[in-house]
Amino acid sequence: MSFPPHLRRVLLVTTLGSFLAFLDSSIVTVALHSLSDNFDASLTTGQWTITAYLLALAAVLPLSGWAASRFGPRRTYATSVAAFVLGSLACGMATSMGQLIAFRAVQGAAAAVAAPVAQMIAVRAAGPERMAKVMSVTGVPTVLAPILGPTVGGLLLEHAGWRWIFLVNVPIGALIVVLAVRLLPPDEAEGADRLDVPGLALLALGCVGLTYGLTKLGEEGSVTSPSVLPWTLAGVVLLGGFIGHALLARTPLLDLRLLRRPHYSAAALANFCLGATLFGSVILMPLYLQTVRHEDAVATGLLLIPQSVGVAIAVGLGSRLVAALGSGRAALLGGLVSVVATVPFALIGAHTSYWQLGAAMVVRGFGVGATIVPITTAAYQAVPATAISDATVQLNVLQRIAGSLSTALFAVVLQNELDRATTPAAAAAGFGTAFWWVIVVGLGATAPTLLLIVAERRAQRPHEQPTPVT
Repeated sequence: MSFPPHLRRVLLVTTLGSFLAFLDSSIVTVALHSLSDNFDASLTTGQWTITAYLLALAAVLPLSGWAASRFGPRRTYATSVAAFVLGSLACGMATSMGQLIAFRAVQGAAAAVAAPVAQMIAVRAAGPERMAKVMSVTGVPTVLAPILGPTVGGLLLEHAGWRWIFLVNVPIGALIVVLAVRLLPPDEAEGADRLDVPGLALLALGCVGLTYGLTKLGEEGSVTSPSVLPWTLAGVVLLGGFIGHALLARTPLLDLRLLRRPHYSAAALANFCLGATLFGSVILMPLYLQTVRHEDAVATGLLLIPQSVGVAIAVGLGSRLVAALGSGRAALLGGLVSVVATVPFALIGAHTSYWQLGAAMVVRGFGVGATIVPITTAAYQAVPATAISDATVQLNVLQRIAGSLSTALFAVVLQNELDRATTPAAAAAGFGTAFWWVIVVGLGATAPTLLLIVAERRAQRPHEQPTPVT
């Protein structure tokens, strides 16, 4: 996979930043008990170190596209990574749980800008002719970071202490800031419309309400709980209000009229479903290994590495699959492989061979990786260059909402099963039930790829020969 020098520099800087941001969303999960014990706080309070990060990310993410247009992508990216570094340093020096939670919110807000802006920069530098190859690289942080997070977190926790889970970001992030200033192309005057404050308020508060409600649903397991239903309903109503506002406003925060393009809307729907299968199911295997097999954090992380191998193989072949099959067919193939490879997990037992699980992880990782490249490629090829910022924010928001929905669903299913389990075998069967739900969601996620195939065919009809994607 060869790129011209200027594109290699862009991909180096943006991929590092995205990986750092995505990694931090999962690296803390293995340290919750240690953090709670260190600050003499309850596990429920400690959970807010994750919740605060997710809520800040949900609130600030809608602003990232406007900020890139207003201040320039390079400046916005470098500033957001610098803010992430300062937030990480503050987390590592925190002396109370309250301070840690507040500084985790700073990290989440910075990551909400850094990751999508990095993707915008990479997509613009790629151009249509190299889109699939570039998506093979930029898709790596999205897929690998949630898998590697527990591994890195466990190793740091055991050998360096909890503070280094945050401090490790400081030298890496500082290097990224320097590289961004030196290597990324200079900002060009784009000009941004005046900030759509009502739209921002509706979308940000809607994302926060829905994210918080679904997070509490995963913890409590009851839709009617006072900490679930009001927040979830408020989030849905506010998001509905944003949709109405965006369709009527002259200069909306996000141009939802892009969804009138059949090719883009099919890719966006497929991206939403991909977020559900990717981010939702990532919680199950670590919990199985720690709950049923009683593995520690380090061993759990190491046992999850085979899935990363499958993802790496897939992203390396992603552009070739798109060139040979088209985005829709390639995504359908990846989705089906992912579903079939999930069946062994649905049949999991208390003593299932790690070799068997590792082999299944490789195949499932390949399916997930083979899905993300064609879907993101199709989405960006369906919009003009001037709409890349809008498309990037929309795709990220859709993925996050889908991930919150599926995470809550799988957590509720699993908790109900574990509450009834009295033996390790019964607990393992509970995880199997949760994985059957993953299969159901995965099958549902393949349907939008059929729409993508149809949209691609219609887009090619006016042309005698389709232009191959490289």
